[in-house]
Amino acid sequence: MKKYFFTGLVLLLPIVVTLMIITFVVRTLTHPFMGFVSHFITQYNLGDKSALLPGGEKLLIISSQLVILVCLFVFILLLGMIARWFFVHWLIRFGEYIVHRLPLVNKVYKTSKEIVSHLFGQDKKSFKQVVLVPFPREGIYTIGFLSEKAPKEINDETQSEMISVFVPTTPNPTTGFTVIYKVKDIYYLKMKPEAAIKFIVSCGIVHPEDIKDGTIVPKESKA
Repeated sequence: MKKYFFTGLVLLLPIVVTLMIITFVVRTLTHPFMGFVSHFITQYNLGDKSALLPGGEKLLIISSQLVILVCLFVFILLLGMIARWFFVHWLIRFGEYIVHRLPLVNKVYKTSKEIVSHLFGQDKKSFKQVVLVPFPREGIYTIGFLSEKAPKEINDETQSEMISVFVPTTPNPTTGFTVIYKVKDIYYLKMKPEAAIKFIVSCGIVHPEDIKDGTIVPKESKA
């Protein structure tokens, strides 16, 4: 019975973790627009009678989320197409020029743009190097992703070369901690970022050597 239980757990756990992450992302993307879209659907499409039906409120929430996700997908797609046009590209630069001149707004915009550029830029090396670092204390280690060199002020104060490391949480690697380490305390691993993410999401069950061509190899099939 114990063998059957763990076999079922291995099959169920990846599905549960995947659903948790997808639910978190969907809620994050749709939450700012839920009020407006729900009101719009209730007033013009489903009507007030939908709330009287069994599960009507839940149906309204799911419908609103689907509408928001579709609209966001279409908007991002159109934005990417338009951004390739020279005139619009110039217009975006002009808009950024205006934003950079606005107090407070320029700080938020610049910081957000730098974070997104580091995360998704093809020419950036941030988060590409997997490292092993002591966390949450000496003698205990966890996997992290190399970010950037620490600010000069921190290096000057500590009289050491410091590096920022992003330490993700398990099983949701979209959140974590920014920890600053001395260079001598960091162990550089040959592990690929994709394999490290799978190791973190699986709570340490799936090892990098269990992954071949992006697919998890069952334990029984290994020689």
